[in-house]
Amino acid sequence: MVSPASDALIKAAQAGDRAAFAQVLNDHYDTLYRFAYRWCGNRSDADDVTQQACIKLAQSIGQFRFDAAFSTWLYRLVVNCAKDWQRSQRRHQHDDIDQLTHETRPDQSAETGIYLQQILTWLDSLAEGFKETALLVHAEGLTHAEAASILQIKESTVSWRLHEIRKQLQHVQPRDGRWEASL
Repeated sequence: MVSPASDALIKAAQAGDRAAFAQVLNDHYDTLYRFAYRWCGNRSDADDVTQQACIKLAQSIGQFRFDAAFSTWLYRLVVNCAKDWQRSQRRHQHDDIDQLTHETRPDQSAETGIYLQQILTWLDSLAEGFKETALLVHAEGLTHAEAASILQIKESTVSWRLHEIRKQLQHVQPRDGRWEASL
């Protein structure tokens, strides 16, 4: 599932080789950050989640068993860190339009950043598992089977969740910075 060179590097990191761990982290940092950013929708929160994921990676790299792709295991680690971080925050999502304007990616307009934040807030209101399913398939471009493997669920569950999201999106619309059901 991983290349022999990556396999050897991960095994060295698992054995306590700090240089090997640093290289593993360097090789996969962009993936950790990208997924955290897509989960959170802004740089500041993504930085916090990524930092937590790096700490968690250092603590748990020994748990990787090589029965799946390392990136699959990393996605699960980031999702768990993002959920833990989100629970610990107990504060409102960023509503400040100025902040969203400054935090949009260079290839993204301020309006797109605001829209993204509204969608992420709406996804947070759905049942457990819906947000990560949508992000894995639509933001990361994974197949239903790949997302199912990462989430440790059936592929049909991924398909059903995405169907439910599409169905519910037909009945919601943005109002005052939040997405609400239309009557």
